[in-house]
Amino acid sequence: MDLLEEYRRATFFFESGDPLGAARLLEPIVEAEPHNAAVRQLLARAYFNSAQLNGAEEQLRALIEQNPSDHYAHHVLGRTLERAGRFREALPHLRLAAAMKHHTDYEQALHRVEEWLGKSEGSTA
Repeated sequence: MDLLEEYRRATFFFESGDPLGAARLLEPIVEAEPHNAAVRQLLARAYFNSAQLNGAEEQLRALIEQNPSDHYAHHVLGRTLERAGRFREALPHLRLAAAMKHHTDYEQALHRVEEWLGKSEGSTA
């Protein structure tokens, strides 16, 4: 298997709106090249975009373990946990991402989760 060619095909599938097809191509590449952050990140995004949140979480946690200062991995992990309704778990990752890099998407996601948690805490009082 030509891993580079498969990665290019997976990228094409992903960019063409087929995250499931991309994930199928990327899974064996990640298995063969577990320390390749670019491949793992694309697989995490493919899982996220196809609502395979457990798979996305697993890949993002592996990325963060390899590189704790990966702001993008923290952001997408936070978004994954947010999408799964796990707001308290999402919050520290979203805060880290926003603190590491000033980016509108990061700040908006952080604000959304903080607002949701504020509303839910207010309704339980």
